[in-house]
Amino acid sequence: MYPTADWRTKYRQRLGWADAFVVSWATSGAYVVRFQLDSRGTAEGDSVIYAILTVVLAACWWVFLGLWGTRDPKILGAGTEEYKRLSAASLWLFGFVAITSYVLQFETARGYVGLALPVGLFGLLVARWVVRQVLCVERSRGTSNSRVMVIGGPHSSEHLVRSLLSHPEAGYQPVAAYLVGHTGASMSSDIETRVVGYSTDLKQIIDGIDECGADTVAISSGAQLSPDQLRRLGWELAARGTGMILAPALTDVAGPRIHTQPVAGLPLIHVSTPKLTGGKRIAKRLFDMSVAFLLLLVCSPVLLTIAALVKFTSPGPIFYTQRRIGKNGTPFSMIKFRSMRTNADDELQALLQAQGTADRPLFKIENDPRITAVGRVLRKYSLDELPQLFNVLAGTMSLVGPRPQREGEVALYDDAAHRRLFVSPGMSGLWQVSGRSNLSWEQSIRIDLYYVENWSLTQDIVILLKTFRAVFGGHGAV
Repeated sequence: MYPTADWRTKYRQRLGWADAFVVSWATSGAYVVRFQLDSRGTAEGDSVIYAILTVVLAACWWVFLGLWGTRDPKILGAGTEEYKRLSAASLWLFGFVAITSYVLQFETARGYVGLALPVGLFGLLVARWVVRQVLCVERSRGTSNSRVMVIGGPHSSEHLVRSLLSHPEAGYQPVAAYLVGHTGASMSSDIETRVVGYSTDLKQIIDGIDECGADTVAISSGAQLSPDQLRRLGWELAARGTGMILAPALTDVAGPRIHTQPVAGLPLIHVSTPKLTGGKRIAKRLFDMSVAFLLLLVCSPVLLTIAALVKFTSPGPIFYTQRRIGKNGTPFSMIKFRSMRTNADDELQALLQAQGTADRPLFKIENDPRITAVGRVLRKYSLDELPQLFNVLAGTMSLVGPRPQREGEVALYDDAAHRRLFVSPGMSGLWQVSGRSNLSWEQSIRIDLYYVENWSLTQDIVILLKTFRAVFGGHGAV
């Protein structure tokens, strides 16, 4: 007996109760603060009117959240769509209140609205984040998931299965694969997802769904099904209440780059390529300069303390400069606090040879003997990288970007890896918040290419916020 999809109903109810509590708390709190604790300038009878308005507003807010699909199971657990819908529903509601007040010539107290909206929206975001953490924990334990049967060719199905397994928080658990038209084909032995069929017959595909107990079907590329067969399969799935997902052969593409346009009944997918030029380039540069300058001011006592520790605990200079490759392959001198003994560079090749990684682009030494005692602490919390803020001010680096690498590493790049050089290297980046030095070379390249292909200023801000957690937790530190 396979588990049912009751988790969807449970989480809708859980979110409904959470929303009801937050909007009631925000509106009633605004009422108490504005008309009970501070009753100055309040006409007689206003408190009664606003008490009624508080009840109506809370009810309407709860309904708006439902109408905007904020409790849709498809957006729970991962991504920002849930938070976007929360914000949109709340802003539309208060926009409606403002318009209604203007039309009816009813002057809503600005203090009341000005308190209820921000407090309520913040409370909703926090409540949804808490519920999401609970959901992610449950999904990591194998519950509260959609059971997915993947339909497609061997290679595309394997890629989709690996992608779903790598993000359990999204809630899609691949339980079987149906390799339509690829009789005898199989997937890699390290993937436990079993193959339940190969036939193009619609009845046998439905039997495969029943066999594995799937409540969702994901159709990938390579499935040898005609448009008419896909349409009939969609009808069958709809009649059974089974979800249907189309997974095109696109990889590492962020949501904002995807635009769907229906043409002659076909959902055409447009994929835009973000270009860091013009206004976007100026915005990123201004953001880098302002934040770097502010960080230098705030961290100046820390910088002075570290400089003294480096100077008096080991012989050699305070700073260490190294030639790195920047945007468009232009070399620059990257500055750091010295965390190794002075002859460290001369020992690199010998250590790489001894480790057996001299032919790999990512020059990393495990248990590096060259690191000083103070340097080990600096590296664990990335404090040795603080002087790179001067590189950011000079324009040779950015606050967020691909990992800056040596000439020897760049010389080993393939064609795909060279795309990392389209933007300035960063003090932090997806590589740092995704595992730092625990990542393999292939993983580092894929993450950096994802950043280059999907750049946005919002993503930069999110990465910087995540960087503090990654750094102070010491995760993946070198």
